[in-house]
Amino acid sequence: MFDCGETTLSRRGLLGAATLAGLAGAGVSTQLAYADAGYTGDTLIVLSLHGGFDGLSALAPIGDTDYYKARPTIGVPKAQVIAGDGMFGLHPALAPLLPLWKSGQLAGVHAVGQSNPTRSHFAAMEAMENAAPGTSIRSGWLERMLGVSGASGPLAGISVGHAMPDRLFAGATPSVSMSSVDKFTLAGESAKRPVAAALRSLYADAPVLLSGPALAADRALTASTGVRATAYTPAATYPATELGNALRDVARLVKAKVGLAAVSVDCGDWDMHEGLGTAAKGQRMYDNLNELALTLAAFAADLGPEGMKSVTLLTISEFGRRVQENGSRGADHGHGNAMLLLGGAVNGGKVYAKWPGLAPGALVAGDLAVTTDYRSVIGEILQKRCGFGSLAQVFPSVSPSSFGLAAAR
Repeated sequence: MFDCGETTLSRRGLLGAATLAGLAGAGVSTQLAYADAGYTGDTLIVLSLHGGFDGLSALAPIGDTDYYKARPTIGVPKAQVIAGDGMFGLHPALAPLLPLWKSGQLAGVHAVGQSNPTRSHFAAMEAMENAAPGTSIRSGWLERMLGVSGASGPLAGISVGHAMPDRLFAGATPSVSMSSVDKFTLAGESAKRPVAAALRSLYADAPVLLSGPALAADRALTASTGVRATAYTPAATYPATELGNALRDVARLVKAKVGLAAVSVDCGDWDMHEGLGTAAKGQRMYDNLNELALTLAAFAADLGPEGMKSVTLLTISEFGRRVQENGSRGADHGHGNAMLLLGGAVNGGKVYAKWPGLAPGALVAGDLAVTTDYRSVIGEILQKRCGFGSLAQVFPSVSPSSFGLAAAR
């Protein structure tokens, strides 16, 4: 993939650097082969909560007495949770999502994560995005998902809202990275300077390894021209944040029916070693969760009930936070975590979990134990909502979870 905004280049991108030098705010992978068949599954949106999301705050285990022993200051009080079921309760900052929870479009899954309890951000995120430990596979799992999905359009796989191409899409299947829909343009293109036409002519007879990046860029730009030509007025008010802007663009593309199959969006600033705080406005965790909730609520309202029928959004994070709070009203790098699922077909209104407990003897080196592989959660969605049979080509040696997280298409 190539990114002009940051002038960074992947190993594969070296072949196409010259051809893509005019792309502003965009990146396109250099691989060429498109899938043959059409894709009829959900648009799968992966929201990466980088930094180590604290699932023990977001979906507080209020029914586990050891939770409050370990977190006397930052634990979410039982009286403040919303939508509690006696065992788990939503952080009060997630109140904007309560209607979606009650209508069954939002669910949580707890005690999820990776088998390797590393506390390195880089190593954990790299492993999570690769999702094939113990193999020689080096591609991203969203790339593999896209490659076997049958989605063949130039905008089938995109990462939105950040300049750097996403490692989730690293590999052979074409994908696009854009900072925004409106900035996904060919710099200098005009009636007097037909840069795109010159690009096509220049590479018309070139070997495919050289022409591929330029022509893939041209196809993506052409496919998005109609979207950019019309100003977008969302049906909901998004927070004026990077995440709000990114999900507004995702909704715009979903509604434009451009053949979107897989999307990656980043949302950082979850590394709260200090100042995670209490469950009150103005505290760091509260404010971050509230921004997340307001954005997801706006996204769902923008798409509307009909649009949400064909969309599933899920969150991932490289690891959770430690069970024991530290002396800075924060929590250090941990292991087990929680995921959120949002979609019209999600069987929501509850937290799914094989709960291991937070007693000292149940912890893994002081961390919440992982009882559910995060890949099995995604695998269930891939099978039920994205039309997949075997998961072998996406998640080697992984079986889908049997929680019943969503209705089958």
